[in-house]
Amino acid sequence: MARILIAGCGDVGTTLGQRLSGAGHEIWGLKRHPADLPPGIQPLTADLTDPVTLTTLPPALDSVVYSAAATDFSADAYQAAYVAGVRNLLNALAKAGQQPQRLLFASSTSVYAQHQSEWVDENSPAETDGFSGRCIREGERLIGVSSWPAVVVRFGGIYGPGRTRLIESVRDGSATCPSGSPLYTNRIHRDDCVRVLEHLLFLPEPKPIYIAVDDDPAPLSEVLDWLATQLIALEPPLTAHPPWKLGAAAGSNVALRMRTSKRCRNARLRASGFTFHYPSYREGYAALLCALRRINR
Repeated sequence: MARILIAGCGDVGTTLGQRLSGAGHEIWGLKRHPADLPPGIQPLTADLTDPVTLTTLPPALDSVVYSAAATDFSADAYQAAYVAGVRNLLNALAKAGQQPQRLLFASSTSVYAQHQSEWVDENSPAETDGFSGRCIREGERLIGVSSWPAVVVRFGGIYGPGRTRLIESVRDGSATCPSGSPLYTNRIHRDDCVRVLEHLLFLPEPKPIYIAVDDDPAPLSEVLDWLATQLIALEPPLTAHPPWKLGAAAGSNVALRMRTSKRCRNARLRASGFTFHYPSYREGYAALLCALRRINR
């Protein structure tokens, strides 16, 4: 069985750790405050942005999963999580003489700047103009030039338990559908996200980059209309679709939606043998809505 460090043990990292521990692997979860980690994940108190705290890594690691996330949507937070954190951990592994057989880096499709509904795959240019995508790309670069075999996983928008923003926006009537040309969105259920990481941890001879999204890069309006029907709610109102432009306010919903107007292919991931539990938003959101209804009874 493998000895695996999960650096950045939030929702995805913790769920992955539980799954791997259940399969018999020895798992450590690195986070600032690891007291809330469930049984099966050995807590490792450390701060990826503070090299001094990274001097007591578990010995003889077989694999490392980097799944840290920025604490907020700011340039400083993304620089800390995806550049400084990656560099510090790689330096700590080198100083400790570690020889992991695989590094996995949880990246994002936000590294792609395409915005006119283009199809995107792993060979497409990743030349984003936003600070978040630039920091993530630098993290990818650092992982890629490290001394150990590395795999970058570019996830679409993750939804699932505890990630119900879209559902709540339809339920409370705040959701809007852009009129005009479709704005394509790419997503993956949290549970499939975890299964992708597990799959790529043990895949023989993986490719260096994988896009991890479901089979259906759907227009946002279609997803919201479907959710509205499921919730027996009013259809979201149409609003004018402003033209995409460089330099849009980074924190605005409009800017974020405009950046997602691309269609990501998962053909490489599929070809590796991975199969989705939730191949589209319909299956994923149906399961999530069912779970929410049970909780609210």
